[in-house]
Parts: sequence; structure tokens; C-alpha cells
Amino acid sequence: MRYAQRGGYTPAEQQRRERLRLEAAGRFARGDSTSQIAAELRVTERTVRRWRQAWRDGGAAALRSRGPVSRERLSPQQWARLEQELRKGPLVHGFASDQRWTLGRIKTLIGKLFHVGYTVEGTWKLMRRHGWSAQVPVRQAMERDEAAVAVWKAEVWPQIKGRRATWAPSSASRTRQVRGSGRRRAAPGPGAGAGRW
Repeated sequence: MRYAQRGGYTPAEQQRRERLRLEAAGRFARGDSTSQIAAELRVTERTVRRWRQAWRDGGAAALRSRGPVSRERLSPQQWARLEQELRKGPLVHGFASDQRWTLGRIKTLIGKLFHVGYTVEGTWKLMRRHGWSAQVPVRQAMERDEAAVAVWKAEVWPQIKGRRATWAPSSASRTRQVRGSGRRRAAPGPGAGAGRW
């Protein structure tokens, strides 16, 4: 089964979903309509129809959670230790090139600490399941001087940027504006009918 957040549900979320399904089973027994159940439980009608079919085939037991799709290889104690180690940063664990945790580095760290093998995709699912997400670092120079930046923005940048000429007509068109109706007029005399364009 695939999940919207691509990492599987946490145990608490699995229990919440199971409670919803079992509540729906009670409503099926009472004879409530699919649309009424969907609206009150805040799920789609398609989901309620799927639950109803499972309930018809196997009763309320068919709506109970079967547990996680894949068994987590780290115990809760190991996960707590992994989180502690991740918070210490990559430099502490020998990754000196930069200060970012990549999935490959986390996979290596899990292998070193617990002698448990994960794939990169499995590491991603593990991290997502426990509420971790991909982070993009804010890139700023270490030598950045905030006071100098503020002075530059306030004094130098306005001089470089210049003022906008608000008095000039603003038109994005490259062609000349049409004057009058735009029709050629016949001129009296010789050469009548020749345009003056």
C-alpha cells in the first residue's frame, strides 16, 4: 500500500486511522449512508466504499490495522540514539567536507552505530516516518557582516538602482501610437488618393 507522505504512517497515525475504520464499521451496522460517513469522518466516499466492502467480506476484524508495511529495523532506543547523533552534526562523525546530513551519510551512520543495513530509499522512509524532512541550507558567507550589508542596502544600492522616471509615458509597445482613426485620407488636388505615410 502506498502512502501520501511516501514513508508510511507512524504508529500513532496507524492507531488513529484504525479508530476511524472501526467507527465506520459501527456506522455501517447502523445503516448510515456512504456520503454521510465520509462527511463526518472527513474522508473520501471512495475510501468509505472500500472500507464497507472490506467490512462486508470480513466484518470489523477486516478493518483492523495489520501493522506497518515494512518492519522497522531500529528499536525505539536505537532511534533515540540515532536522533542524538544526528543532532551532533556530521563533523563529529567524520564527514568534514560540509555540514549537511545526506541520506548516504545517515545510512552509513546507522551501519556504523547499529550494524543494520538500510538502502538510501529505506533511510528516506525511516526519516520521513519519524517526522524528519529534507532541509535546504541557507547559504551565507561565514565572513558576512550584517552591519555592512545594512549600510550597503540603505546607501549604496539606491544610488546604483536610480530613480524610476515616472513622468515618461509607459508603454510596452515598440510601435508608434496610432494618431486619429488610422485611415488614410484623400488629399484634394494632383496625386489625390496617395497616402502621406
